[in-house]
Amino acid sequence: MTDENPVPPAPVHKRRPRYAGTHPRKFHEKYKELNPARYGADVEKILASGKTPAGMHRSIMVEEILAVLEPKPGQSAADCTLGYGGHARAILERLSPGGRLLGLDVDPLELPRTEERLRAAGFGPDTFTAHRSNFAGLTKVLAAEGLAGVDMILADLGVSSMQLDDPARGFTFKESGPLDMRMNPSRGESAAQFLRHVPEDKLARILEENADEPFARFIAPGLKKRLPATTEELGRAIEEALATSGAYVPKSEYEVSVRRVFQALRIAVNDEFSALDAFLRHLPACLKPGGRAAILTFHSGEDRRVKKAFQAGQRDGVYASIADTVTQATPEERRANPRASSAKLRWAIRAAA
Repeated sequence: MTDENPVPPAPVHKRRPRYAGTHPRKFHEKYKELNPARYGADVEKILASGKTPAGMHRSIMVEEILAVLEPKPGQSAADCTLGYGGHARAILERLSPGGRLLGLDVDPLELPRTEERLRAAGFGPDTFTAHRSNFAGLTKVLAAEGLAGVDMILADLGVSSMQLDDPARGFTFKESGPLDMRMNPSRGESAAQFLRHVPEDKLARILEENADEPFARFIAPGLKKRLPATTEELGRAIEEALATSGAYVPKSEYEVSVRRVFQALRIAVNDEFSALDAFLRHLPACLKPGGRAAILTFHSGEDRRVKKAFQAGQRDGVYASIADTVTQATPEERRANPRASSAKLRWAIRAAA
């Protein structure tokens, strides 16, 4: 005779992965930081210490951006680089009731997570819609939503901490991972593939133009010789090229060059400057008369483009006013979040007519 109501087996306790030392060091071992809903108190301690928890992004200059954009109930906005959603949430809270925000992000891995966070915060489809798109695709997103323009536009051109910290994305040299660097891993070629076919002289120009790398002419041959496939191999190849260049390069400068080369390759792989140029060309037409735009940049190549585009727009009468100088994070914010140190905020207001 069989038991019609068998007792289900007891759940098997699954132990968390072990790690060396007293604290997890690798990204995927940081189980508390990667689960802030369960370990909120631990995450708050990390934030209070001035660090960014793994898998999280701390939005930069939120109050300064709100002061520039002046969001009001019933208005419309576009966050063209949604990221973790911190800026978008702050804007959405001020657009209610009756306002709406369009969130754009090219990253197919992070966009659904951010949309889920904003939905959980109470922002429904009538208030917030997410679009997988590069910021250069803003005109198409507006057309799909039936909008001629919006009251305010934000673009935070920095790479999100979720992307930088995860070694599987290939943006960081702090842990070894595949040399990828694509914002959208399903499209285009990885950084490793890019290095295989780019000519040496063009690679040197890319390092100079995208990151102002002073030792580009020494580093480019080393990368073409080694053809690194992982972030660790790329870091070693850069250091080896500097060490054997014959030029005097203090070892204290090695990591600075590694950072610059990673930046330059990321910009090239994602064609970031072309996308930014297209975005800046179409930006005025995406704003309503009197609409406001705010752009956060993180290196000179981005800032030069934004500055020149805003200045040209003001000369042509497209913008009524623009920022005379950049706004930077306060000393307090830079201490609490060192990644804010290189951020520069510029703004422009479209002419009323």
